[in-house]
Formats: sequence, structure tokens, C-alpha cells
Amino acid sequence: MRAPVRDARSRAAGELNMTPMIDVVFLLIIFFLVSSHLARRESRLALDLPTAATGQADDDPSPRLTINVAADGALSLGAEAIDPAQLTERLRAKSEAEGDALRVRLRSDRAAPYSAVEPALAACAEAGVEDIALAVYGKEARR
Repeated sequence: MRAPVRDARSRAAGELNMTPMIDVVFLLIIFFLVSSHLARRESRLALDLPTAATGQADDDPSPRLTINVAADGALSLGAEAIDPAQLTERLRAKSEAEGDALRVRLRSDRAAPYSAVEPALAACAEAGVEDIALAVYGKEARR
């Protein structure tokens, strides 16, 4: 018995090679897993946030740029250490790129003096950022 002969036309008409599509899907899944991990990392720096008696949860899903102020007064934009002059420049560039849509979350350690938080607020004001949220713990949500 003779085996059937397949030519290029019959393969193109009836069968699709799914391997490249599966490879691309797996690469996309890995990309989104890694990028979501890095996006969460900036707001998971160990800071003892202050508590607030009043406030509201930020349920808006649009992204915010995170500025962290450590207890020793060190500033970081996301997870990258930065000085106040660089912070102003970066915020200004980001604000010009995004227009009025730039949103900032300011996370400050409760032990940080106001003199350490003020440069971050001044940098936001100089860059024209109007939407600033202060991250705090609610009284009942304290760690």
C-alpha cells in the first residue's frame, strides 16, 4: 500500500501550523506578568504610612505615578532613588507628555519630617501636577 502524497497546496488549504501562534501567546502572558509585577513593586516599598481618620479609597483604575518618601527623607520615584531637582525635571517631562492627565500618589513614612515631604510637593507644583493623592492607612486598616 502506498502512502498518500501531500503537496504544498493541500497543506495550506487544510492545516494551519499553530506553533508560532502559541509561542506568541506565551510570550505575551510572560510580558504582562512581569510588567504587572514591576508596577506593583513601586507601591510595596516598606513604609509605615500615617493613619487618617477621614478619607476615601481611590477606586479610579487609571495609573498614578508613585513618589515615596522614606523615614530618613530619601525620595524615590517608583522604585528608583531620586533627588528633588531630578524629580521636578522628570515630573515636568512626564506632565508635558501626558498633559493634564498626570496623577501622582505620594507615599510618606510616618517618621519622615515635613521638611522631607515638602520638596516632593514643591516638585509636583512646579511641574504643574494638580492631581495628588496622599497614601495613608485608615484607623481600622492599620497594620
